[in-house]
Amino acid sequence: MNATGVFYRELGQGPAVVCLHSNAASSSQWRPLMEQLQARYRVIAADSIGAGKSPPWPGDRTVTLQDEVDLLAPVFDTAGSGFVLVGHSYGAAVAFKAALAHPGRVRALALYEPTLFAWVDAQQAPPNDADGIKAAVGRAVDALEAGDGDEAARHFIDFWMGDGAWAATPAARKPAIAAATRNVAGWAHALVEEPAAMADFVALDVPVLLMTGGRSPASGTAVTRIMAPALRHGEVKTFDKLGHMGPLTHAAIVNDAIETFLDRL
Repeated sequence: MNATGVFYRELGQGPAVVCLHSNAASSSQWRPLMEQLQARYRVIAADSIGAGKSPPWPGDRTVTLQDEVDLLAPVFDTAGSGFVLVGHSYGAAVAFKAALAHPGRVRALALYEPTLFAWVDAQQAPPNDADGIKAAVGRAVDALEAGDGDEAARHFIDFWMGDGAWAATPAARKPAIAAATRNVAGWAHALVEEPAAMADFVALDVPVLLMTGGRSPASGTAVTRIMAPALRHGEVKTFDKLGHMGPLTHAAIVNDAIETFLDRL
């Protein structure tokens, strides 16, 4: 479906669950979860700015997480009130921002390693655990400026999934990922410069499932580690054998945890 620009897909009937994807992905990331939940939940997955079939990334200004939330307004209207937000990585950061923007409408949050790296800098001045992602983004931007989109994708994907991950990616999947990675210069602000306020997280009076991978790079786990002690209602779920891309590489494991969380609500 496409309403006022944003593309989203939906499946099932029941309480609404809105799913937001990671960088260099699209709403299709959540197809396995949608199929798993459709018997009891109405699952809506949306494309972020510059991803899938949503509007392209604007080249004339800096895009913030609030811009992503604004794009999703028709999705939230479709979901109604009392919906759950599920987000992975960049999508988890957008979900958090959306929960702040729509108090009372968001029933709960299931977040896998939100990329709110300004929180790391706010807690400890560099050098810190956010240095890894900053360096990866910098190398990817340099590659793009040199006209090498494939190399840009390699820097970004290998950082999150380990050296050689891009080389091992099936050739049929590479063009779409490389195309999405062209937005990395735009992501940089949302990834490392978004204003950070732990008080906002503490004030969220909703259940939260905070998920992390035991094999994620330090940048991936840093934000989760900061958020965990501030949880008012919720739990931290660590997948010892998964990395930052666990919702994609081991979807069944992560999706089972999300379903269990939803059922407890």
